[in-house]
Amino acid sequence: MRRINSKKAALLFLKIAAAILLLLVIGFFAFRNTVLNKAIARAKAKMETEYNSTFTVGNASFKGLSGIEINNITLKPHKGDTLLNIETVKTSINLSRLFTGDIQLGTLQMKNGYIQLVKNEKGKNFDAFLHRKKNSTVQEKTEGPDYAKRTYKLLQRALNLVPTDMQLENLTLKMDDNGRKVNMNLKQLKLADEQLESYIAVKSDSLVQNWEVKGFADPRDRQADLKFYNSGKGRIIVPYLDERFGLKSGFDSIRVNVENIDLSGDEFRMDGFASIGNFMVNHTKIATKDVVINSARFDYHFLFGPDFIELDSTSTLELNKIKVKPFARYSIEKDTVYQFKAGIPKMLAQDFINSLPNGLFTHFEGMEAEGSFSYNLDFMYNKNKPDDIVFDSSIKKEDFRIKKYGEADLAKLNTSFVYRAVDNGIQQRPILVGPDNPNYTPYELIPAYLKNAVLTSEDPSFFHHRGFINEAFKQSIVKNIKTKKFARGASTISMQLVKNVFLTREKTLSRKLEEILLVYILENNRIASKERMFEVYLNIIEWGPNVYGIGEAAQYYFQKQPIGLTLDESVYLASIVPRPKKFMWRFNNEGYLKEFAVTHDNYIKKLMVNRGIITPADTTGQSGQINVTGPARERLNLKESTSMDIDTIETESFLNKLFKGFK
Repeated sequence: MRRINSKKAALLFLKIAAAILLLLVIGFFAFRNTVLNKAIARAKAKMETEYNSTFTVGNASFKGLSGIEINNITLKPHKGDTLLNIETVKTSINLSRLFTGDIQLGTLQMKNGYIQLVKNEKGKNFDAFLHRKKNSTVQEKTEGPDYAKRTYKLLQRALNLVPTDMQLENLTLKMDDNGRKVNMNLKQLKLADEQLESYIAVKSDSLVQNWEVKGFADPRDRQADLKFYNSGKGRIIVPYLDERFGLKSGFDSIRVNVENIDLSGDEFRMDGFASIGNFMVNHTKIATKDVVINSARFDYHFLFGPDFIELDSTSTLELNKIKVKPFARYSIEKDTVYQFKAGIPKMLAQDFINSLPNGLFTHFEGMEAEGSFSYNLDFMYNKNKPDDIVFDSSIKKEDFRIKKYGEADLAKLNTSFVYRAVDNGIQQRPILVGPDNPNYTPYELIPAYLKNAVLTSEDPSFFHHRGFINEAFKQSIVKNIKTKKFARGASTISMQLVKNVFLTREKTLSRKLEEILLVYILENNRIASKERMFEVYLNIIEWGPNVYGIGEAAQYYFQKQPIGLTLDESVYLASIVPRPKKFMWRFNNEGYLKEFAVTHDNYIKKLMVNRGIITPADTTGQSGQINVTGPARERLNLKESTSMDIDTIETESFLNKLFKGFK
């Protein structure tokens, strides 16, 4: 028998392979409509059993070599409004990828349809699609999530479904949230020769606008550069958020750029940038005015590994002239670890002030400074070792000096000034902070007992820190993370002073950010001495209903001058600083402090002894009880007292006495 040589064997193999491929192609074309209809039938069954919805298709068939046309597509939950309705869909599929199980669209035409999201008293018509059970695969459970491969796979699948040639017409996203309606009509979207154009008409109860999206898009090379802007004049206003959440937001334009999406080895990388112009946001939790950022840009470099997600330190965030170098990392390699770093390279102080968002730092408007500074923040939190938290914040200054203050004139702390507290948005009576006020108490006339009791209760390291206590911030962060809510703050006397004198009590992001910056400037530029700051603090803080400053407080509770306060009286006054209007609940109906209050005050005295602030001899004869003899006694719920509304008691004679001689 003659042996077949290798050349003939290879030729024979190719012929057999070609024959098999030909049979597959013939079989595919012969039965492709049957296969398509079976796929639609499976989709209908899945929608019925898993989503309690009816999925219908009027007609579906292959057109030409690789085209598919589907008409009259509808998806309707059994107990809800129609979720999806599309008149016509035409698309083509890359056949070579289809045989490998990887669906990639070549072209897409779609017109006349809508997606409708409805929420009303009957429920949500999309609710069933939000609660699918997530089952981790065996591989994920044993080998981990592998963020790099999973992210790349998801993006690859998504981009394959974006055709290189696309024409969409008259497609609408309808939203109806209990009568709050928004319609976003995609009049036209065209993608051809890697150029994309889109026109969107937006309508809500309070808004009518036309938006445009234009730019470069190449889904196969995974690149894009798109600009989103208003066809008319003014900002794009984001619909629905105002009616639903009271959040007003808008912008002139947004640009999104994707330069690189790549999987190399076991790491996935995505690079690009995003920018926004004339961004505006308004919400009662942010600020009392519109907050406006003229320009912002984010150059991002994301890195995904098998067990980590990272924002690379080569990324840059620009806010007007402020440049920030951020780094963020989430890792589960050994423990679950969160890391964040941010650095502001050396920049001019005036450029920083001028770059602050309008409306967010109103007390800095008009401020002038010279010199420069740089800033670094380092944060790390290990979920399994929470007490090892890292929080380091540092600023390096060079020839920094405030030449002119804005609305918050910090220098006034060194002079006499009029202070008016704001309570529930209502400005209270004026308090003169200075010697012309007969109730004003200079630092040297405030007893050491009181000063040390307040320091022990509120801020033991006040005379040693520069406005902030890193350790307190660390413990605050740990507490808030553990409780999953803002359960603990880290306020110092410096922060309380700035908040009271220069800011309001409104709980907004703006007020908190201004407080942090003002405290830093006050403490790190030696604008006022620590003694002067503490003196002003003790003369303005509230110590009861309409009682401000230690001079008024000593009279209100004990009918004496501050210098005559005993240790127990001083500790009591320090204990009510956090909640001065609730002081009466510390007393029983016989006018004595309740057991919990005595225990608390004795604990404060014990701390003072342990820290060497007072001696054990100072506590002799100090049982923790006090005798309220001033007008405050009228607010105690004593047995002999008649029923009264404690919030409406007038102490006119007391106030007249306080203001005697005050001009």
